[in-house]
Amino acid sequence: MKALLIRRATLALAIFAVSDAAWANSAPVVSNVTSSQRTDGSKIVDIRYNLSDADGDPCTVSVQASDDAGATWTVPITAVTGAVGSGITPGSGKHIVWNSATDLPEAFGSQYKVRVCADDGQSSVPPGMVFVPAGEFQMGDPWSEGLSGERPVHAVYLSPYSIDTYEVTNQQYADGLNWAYAQGGLITVTSGVVYKYNSGTSYPYCDTTASSMYSRITWNGSTFGITSGKEDHPMLRVSWYGSVAFCNWRSAMEGKPLCYDLSTWTCNFGVAGYRLPTEAEWEKASGWDPVQERHYRFGEHTDGCGYNCLDGQRANYSNSGDPYDFGSVYDPKTTPVGFYNGALHYKVDFGWPGSATSYQTQNAQSYYGCYDMSGNVWEWCNDWYLSTYYSSSPGSNPTGPGSGTCRVLRGGCWAYNPDHCRSANHNTNTLDGCSLTVGFRVAAGT
Repeated sequence: MKALLIRRATLALAIFAVSDAAWANSAPVVSNVTSSQRTDGSKIVDIRYNLSDADGDPCTVSVQASDDAGATWTVPITAVTGAVGSGITPGSGKHIVWNSATDLPEAFGSQYKVRVCADDGQSSVPPGMVFVPAGEFQMGDPWSEGLSGERPVHAVYLSPYSIDTYEVTNQQYADGLNWAYAQGGLITVTSGVVYKYNSGTSYPYCDTTASSMYSRITWNGSTFGITSGKEDHPMLRVSWYGSVAFCNWRSAMEGKPLCYDLSTWTCNFGVAGYRLPTEAEWEKASGWDPVQERHYRFGEHTDGCGYNCLDGQRANYSNSGDPYDFGSVYDPKTTPVGFYNGALHYKVDFGWPGSATSYQTQNAQSYYGCYDMSGNVWEWCNDWYLSTYYSSSPGSNPTGPGSGTCRVLRGGCWAYNPDHCRSANHNTNTLDGCSLTVGFRVAAGT
């Protein structure tokens, strides 16, 4: 988790670190930050700070720069030495030397800020999520198997973040709907469709069984429920609007700041509430292996046989052979989240429609610990979609184009072939689209 302290430095350079006590489990604290530019005429800046952590956990310390007063953090910090990197033990008088001449395209000005970030890799992880540490990865399709929008492969630096281990389930979403309905003024139900309150039919959130035979959410006029046996299956028939609304509900239920302004549908990435992952965050959590420094097609296993090497023991895709491939044509063939965990499953426990009495799975966990990032349901990301975006994407914490007509979907689904389940592949849908193949998972910044 990060700590944040603001201090004005020489030549209008602001040095700061970021803190949020909402996840108060021994969060590291950066304090007494000071900086000075050397008097020898060079652009060498000496930064000193104190680092503390109640549990004494070693931390990862990094430095980032902004040239627009902190609105975005896109200036790479490369020429840094001293108490940065991983394994930094808490203590006083930590020293960083920054050669700003290497990084800044122009002289220091009032728009430049630098932040010192500390993360212990533990306290920033909310329940049900995995932690993805800060670092660079190669984003895009390195095999040229997808469309041109997946290229060029490019280096992307991401700050630390957390992301759901599993896709949001029907039970979780129904709990959110019941909370939102009880608050008043957040949602309304018209002809079985859940809408943003007082918006007419402009902003649909999700379907219920009264508006779509494919929905698993029930509504009796006062309470939302779930079709029996589908509690742990991923939520579907949910729009981008309904996904970001759920992020705000989850933040509010846990006393965290809200990321989304639901009047403009913009996201504040600077607060530690819940939000949809960016496309880059989703891809790193899905397919990147930092040990081997390589991108996997499907994240969790070797892929020497190309884009068709996925099998039904690792993911749920069209005709994969899993025991949920059977049943009514009107029943979306999703599997419970985390089904592909390496266990031998039994029909008596799961009640799947197939006749098999047992089914052996392989552990389809990505490097960082996420499940179902290949197949099951497509997952909403926060980004607008632009087919040429990778050619101009910033190298640090990209959040997608500034506008568009469709938002990004990732991961493939139960109705698509394996080539659509590649971690570099992306799809799109309009913001109000509620599909029987689309769900989502939630991310959180630190």
